Amino acid sequence: MLSIAWAPLYAHPLPENHRFPMLKYELLPEQLLREGVVTEASFFTPQPPPEVEILRTHDAEYYRRLVAGELTRQEERATGFPWSGQLIEREVTILGGTLECARRALPQGIALNIAGGTHHAFADRGEGFCLLNDQAAAANYLLAHEPGIRKILIVDLDVHQGNGTAAIFQHEPRVFTFSMHGARNYPLRKEQSNLDLPLADGTDDATYLGLLADTLPRLLDEVQPDFVFYLAGVDVLATDKLGHLGLSREGCRRRDELVLRLCQQNQLPVVVCMGGGYSVRIADIVEAHANTFRVAAELYT
Repeated sequence: MLSIAWAPLYAHPLPENHRFPMLKYELLPEQLLREGVVTEASFFTPQPPPEVEILRTHDAEYYRRLVAGELTRQEERATGFPWSGQLIEREVTILGGTLECARRALPQGIALNIAGGTHHAFADRGEGFCLLNDQAAAANYLLAHEPGIRKILIVDLDVHQGNGTAAIFQHEPRVFTFSMHGARNYPLRKEQSNLDLPLADGTDDATYLGLLADTLPRLLDEVQPDFVFYLAGVDVLATDKLGHLGLSREGCRRRDELVLRLCQQNQLPVVVCMGGGYSVRIADIVEAHANTFRVAAELYT
């Protein structure tokens, strides 16, 4: 049985212009249950983690100001979200969900968060709809609490570079950051991951999957990770309003299968977070995300 983090507040109500991207957090669990991909027992309700686990990754003064609603207007604009106490509760809970997924993936092989993948959050600031970096915090949790976890690989396949994650682990040799993203997409100023693979606009299934199939097995051999975090953004789709790549829904599914099958074959625990998705039709977003869970269910149950 898959372990999946989900809470109703993942679909936190925002002003109307922010509402559409949040619908997937309501519709995706319903779709998976309706199809029988998972059962109600697969879902667990994440809890906010102890503050110390957030501060392993985030600057204490930034976190204090974030919680207190003391960000400047410029800082708030950079996040893309208007501040509210409920928004902060949502972000902290998503982080707690990814952290709990990391604990569950150790014995189970895999755990998934319906949300998460907030890779634009830096240690001391938020950007691009990301306030706290959930995968970075979970990686730091494992390094602090699990002696058997000596090396972590973060596989970031969202269409946008994981700039916050790259910066957080810039001087941490125990975490290898790999980002495969649109070369001309947000953020304008890229950080340096351990490995960045920038892609041309319109990159199609064959080119994308060929590059990933050539790269990821080699990385597993070279990095020798004990644990993998996978950011499975579906903003790589040709239908995405912000992505500019050319993947089909089937190509996106094959991407997920490639990553998860390699993790399974190498007996590497993996945590999967959903990341971005901004197609015009909500059905395209939900179906592509649902494929990630369908693949996980086929491989792990």
